[in-house]
Order: sequence, then structure tokens, then C-alpha cells
Amino acid sequence: MLFVLMCLCLHATGLHAFSASSPAKTVMVKEGSGADMKCDYSADFGASPRVEWKFKDLKGSQSFIFFDGQITAQYQGRFTQYAGGLRVEKTTRKDTGDYTCEVSGNGGYADVTIKLTVIVPPSVPVSRIPTSVTTGRNVLLTCFDKDGSPPSTYRWYKDGTPLPEDPSKFPAFKNMTYKMNAQNGNLEFPSVAKTDSGKYFCEASNDQGPIQRGETVFMEVKDVNTGGIIAGVIVALLAIALLCFGLWYANKKGYLPKMSESKQKSAVYTQPRQDYGDEDDGEFKQKSSFVV
Repeated sequence: MLFVLMCLCLHATGLHAFSASSPAKTVMVKEGSGADMKCDYSADFGASPRVEWKFKDLKGSQSFIFFDGQITAQYQGRFTQYAGGLRVEKTTRKDTGDYTCEVSGNGGYADVTIKLTVIVPPSVPVSRIPTSVTTGRNVLLTCFDKDGSPPSTYRWYKDGTPLPEDPSKFPAFKNMTYKMNAQNGNLEFPSVAKTDSGKYFCEASNDQGPIQRGETVFMEVKDVNTGGIIAGVIVALLAIALLCFGLWYANKKGYLPKMSESKQKSAVYTQPRQDYGDEDDGEFKQKSSFVV
């Protein structure tokens, strides 16, 4: 009765309460099954409102599914729009994302977003674990499941024992200084120590299927080989000394080509001009007597 009175009041005053809603804003279905996204809207939009459906995937890319009264080309065959909703046949993991129903008409607008999650069990995670590292280095172990939906969470094991996310809270792990991220699968040692040596593997789970385990790899942590470094430096110095001696000996024996001496430039002398004092232009005058 109250709702009817409110509608009558709004109609009498000329006010509109444009709205859109969905009975389920979160939908979860198994991969390969169908899924329905419901979109209810108020009568204020009129008898023939404009309805559009948009989709935004997990990477943030957005596209139209239903636009201008029809399913767009890339979604034809799998998607169907009907009065009050949108249906997708045989869902795939790529259909996971946000579906927005936009309604407009009579000068009003409203929208509602439904989140669809297509359930996919985890797959065997791919892990990267180094087999040999040196003490004091920053070491990163990674674990990733490319299929799980919802995204998998991760757990690391050392020598068959699960590692807690915060080792400082457990006496048995207080000497370990690793950092573990259960969301992205990273296990990081800011300054790895010999006590961190052991067999490591990771597990991926999303509560939608059996837990999957990655490959077990033994990671050995070694001290820095100081003796090897010193020996390497000595060998390098001896090699440089031997090269210098070889060049000196070859030069002494004349085996190396001698540098060509630069040719001395010939000097150009200009005879100084004799000054005969005042002379008539073009006239030769004898200055000395000739004896016959």
C-alpha cells in the first residue's frame, strides 16, 4: 500500500525515480555452462526504453555486447538479449568480468553492474627456483597458475614443511628472513643464508578443484668463493705481465715493425733583395769596373 501511495505521489507531482537493479550482482558458473545476468528497471523510462550492455574484462578492456537493439558482431552466436536480462551460452574463462546494463528513456538514465566469474580449477603451477645461489644475495622464487578462476592463492614448502606467511610469528622459522606473497606466488629472500638451502615447491588452489603442486627443486646456498676470486685475480695479473714481457722481447729482437721516421722537411731559402739605392726605373747602371 505504501509503495502504491508513493507511486501515485510521484506521478501526481511529475517526479521520476529512474532506477535499475539486479537480483544477483555476483554470478558464478562453471566453465562451459550458461549464465544469466538480470536487469530490472523502473517504469519511469517509458514503454520502450533504450537498453545497452557493456562488458569489461579482467584486463580493463571494455566493449559493447548489446548496442542499438542488437548483439554486436563479436558476441553473436553465444550471447542473447531478452526482456530483463542477458544470457551467455557455454561460458569460457574469458567471459569473466563486469557486465553493465544501461537503461535510458524519458530523459532519465540508470545502470547496474553484475560481476560474472567463470569457475576454472587451478592447473599445475609453473615455478622458477634457482638451483645454486651465494650467501647475501637477493633471491626470488616465483609460482604462477595461468588457468585458475577465481585467481589461485599460493603456498610454499621447504623440505616438505609449509612455510608460514610471517616467519617471525613461529619459533621454528624465526631464523628465516623470507617474504612470501600468497596472492602472486612470490617467495623472496632479501639476503639469503646457508640455512635457507633445501627442497622447495609451491601449491596453487582456488577452492574450485584439487590443489595443484609444482615441481620440487633443491636450492643450494653457497658461501662466496673468496679463494677462487683471489686465484682469478692472480691469473689475470700474470697474463698481463706475460703479455707485456712478450711485447718487450719481440721489440728487442726486432720482430715488431719499427715506426717510420718522419722525413725532414727541406728548407726553402729566399735570396734577399739587394738595395741599390735610387735608380731609374728600367735602367741598368754598372756599379763596378771591368778589367779587360
